[in-house]
Amino acid sequence: MSMDHERMELLMEVKGMTCDGCANAVRRAVQRLDANATVEVDRDHERVSIRTTAQALEVADEMSASALSRAS
Repeated sequence: MSMDHERMELLMEVKGMTCDGCANAVRRAVQRLDANATVEVDRDHERVSIRTTAQALEVADEMSASALSRAS
């Protein structure tokens, strides 16, 4: 199996998630890159835990392009 197909765990900071709509927008942004990604949103701490085959930079770019916030 090549490295591109291995799942990795990402922990990203997402500022401004205040409702379920925001959390769902984060999930949709990640799942546009990897439909099988698992996304756990922690609104209280403004963090998202992601298990995906997508690269961290791709995920951050997709979230930024969706105008969610800056991911770090």
